[in-house]
Amino acid sequence: MGASHSREELISDSDEEEYEEEEENYQDSKDDTPERSSSGRRPKTPSSLDEVAAKLEALKLKYPTSNTPNPSLKNAVKLYLHIGGNTPKAKWVTSEKLTSYAFIKTAKINGQDGAEDGEESENEEESGDVWWVLKVGNKIRVKVGVEMQLKSFGDQRRVDFVAKGVWAMKFFSDEEYKSFVSKFNDCSFENTYKMESNDANKVKVYGKDFIGWANPEAADDSIWEDAEDAFSKSPRSATPVRANQDLREEFEEAANGGIQSLALGALDNSFLVGDSGIQVVKNFTHGIQGKGVYVNFDNGNQRSGLNSVHSTPRKALLMRAETNMLLMSPKTEGKPHTTGLHQLDIETGKIVTEWKFGKDGTEITMRDIANDSKGAQLDPSGATFLGLDDNRLCRWDMRDRNGIVQNLATSTPVLNWTQGHQFSRGTNFQCFATTGDGSIVVGSLDGKIRLYSITSMRQAKTAFPGLGSPITHVDVTFDGKWILGTTDTYLILICTLFTDKDGKTKTGFNGRMGHRVAAPRLLKLTPLDSHLAGVNNKFRNAQFSWVTENGKQERHLVATVGKFSVIWNFQQVKNGSHECYHNQEGLKSCYCYKIVLKDDSIVDSRFMHDKFAVSDSPEAPLVIATPLKVSSFSISSRR
Repeated sequence: MGASHSREELISDSDEEEYEEEEENYQDSKDDTPERSSSGRRPKTPSSLDEVAAKLEALKLKYPTSNTPNPSLKNAVKLYLHIGGNTPKAKWVTSEKLTSYAFIKTAKINGQDGAEDGEESENEEESGDVWWVLKVGNKIRVKVGVEMQLKSFGDQRRVDFVAKGVWAMKFFSDEEYKSFVSKFNDCSFENTYKMESNDANKVKVYGKDFIGWANPEAADDSIWEDAEDAFSKSPRSATPVRANQDLREEFEEAANGGIQSLALGALDNSFLVGDSGIQVVKNFTHGIQGKGVYVNFDNGNQRSGLNSVHSTPRKALLMRAETNMLLMSPKTEGKPHTTGLHQLDIETGKIVTEWKFGKDGTEITMRDIANDSKGAQLDPSGATFLGLDDNRLCRWDMRDRNGIVQNLATSTPVLNWTQGHQFSRGTNFQCFATTGDGSIVVGSLDGKIRLYSITSMRQAKTAFPGLGSPITHVDVTFDGKWILGTTDTYLILICTLFTDKDGKTKTGFNGRMGHRVAAPRLLKLTPLDSHLAGVNNKFRNAQFSWVTENGKQERHLVATVGKFSVIWNFQQVKNGSHECYHNQEGLKSCYCYKIVLKDDSIVDSRFMHDKFAVSDSPEAPLVIATPLKVSSFSISSRR
């Protein structure tokens, strides 16, 4: 399956087509691709212009002319609905030529009654469980927040959003448009942080050094501009953005068993980790291809009791020049924590050691593991790796502290805690990644992203504030200058560069960034694509293309959303003059991407190592895995 580009459709003021009852035969994309449309029922809309006129006459309002709203109708807008999903019949239709919106504070999001704008009942006030809700006419009532995927078009005086369907509102003046966007942002802030949106509270949330995150117009973007210059000058870095650039599928094959995760190698092989074993595949410049070798977990080489642990291996970490693999499975299905892992010798296909996590004689758990650095899996003598739990960050050593080889048949060895810190409750670590030199970036449940240097795991050099959404996955470039965080509804790209008091440029891993912190940039799906992604439309596992060599720059970003694999051009995202950023309010958000659609939910999407790029297609292949198939794509400059 090929890739499609994100696209926007202009809505003309002269578009008078009504959404009538006979148009009910238009369905979202579920007709062609089940599960891709929202499970919510489409709101009913007036069947004709006469019904709208009758309602207006009942209100004793004069019927408006063309683009001039009735002055008696507060917050007047024109409402559109997108129908047809991604079918050839997809289009915007006028839902109401004239209606109004209001922001109300209530606990009854789906109810019919609610307080007026700015009002709330005593019971709701006492319970504290109230939200700002956007109400549009009698058709839309939705909690204000990032889940709406609201996108603004300043040049069209228009906003698009998701609320059991994809809607668009057009305003009749620039002032009304700006007033809506400002109020929406204030309500979203209050819903997220449970405090009024004002300058004092924004300082409390973001900190004085990061106030540019709340007020991007006042942020210092010179670091982004400097980074763009450096990016274009780095060896083999600039990826031309061509209109004819596309993705083409090079290879697809069925997997041997259900795929749970990918373990891509930079040498000869990559690995598909499934329910019952590991399939070994060969690396080529056009992607990966099966070799027919399969390591079965239930092959008699494991000790009794290991098979149940191996039933759902969720994390696979290559080590020792990719001859060994650490397999980490949840202790209980659905829980991310585990008390140990298994070391697989890939050459023999046997589990050679079952390790336990322990500290000071006490068994502890880990949520995630990672290599010491971006290229550590290529080190043939590597014996250490990093571990993360909710309130722990540490380094483990597989070498026995007494210099004695453990006897697997008689004992379960405990990993040696060589470095780290057990924090007080409240850090809520979720995920982490390492740079080329071994610096560590950690994402948290509260949205914070912390940077730790290679010398200390006790105190973060820099802590970026959260934007209200948990960080579920994090990645960092080889040089440590860029961080990519994943949340359910958007990706956040952070530049770690800053200039110290001596005029030297550093990263936030090596020093405290102070007040010269650039505002981040967000990567989002359009409301329409977010809706078409289906009920499982959460971002997962966003990461950079894979580079493990100084002087080379990552070229692309990729993330998974349901059946979509979404790819952004890294250089384009960083370009401050990029067309996506025109007429935007708030943090700059990039909507220019390519989508690869698969028939099943995608397990993972990852670029192969940079060494597998070829001259006529300077990008390394993209590997996309679904539970039963694995595909390889190449970026081509051919028409």
